[in-house]
Amino acid sequence: MLHLFMQKGPWFRQKSRGYGTGLPIVWQGWVLLSAHIALIAGLAVLLQGRPVLMTIAVILAALAPMPIYRARTEGGWRWR
Repeated sequence: MLHLFMQKGPWFRQKSRGYGTGLPIVWQGWVLLSAHIALIAGLAVLLQGRPVLMTIAVILAALAPMPIYRARTEGGWRWR
């Protein structure tokens, strides 16, 4: 199953306006996006009583997969 994630090609569409990535165009992008959202939500619920630790963990979890998003976006990241 891991070899399916190593296939070449974009997972995300480029944004028509702005900077960053658009919506996923293949199932690998949807899996990454849903895992990313689940990770952030899980950390927020798990660290609910510790606001400073929760903030740091959520920010780090939000930024961690950005290189994957950038590498797998068709056309790359640039201002449009």
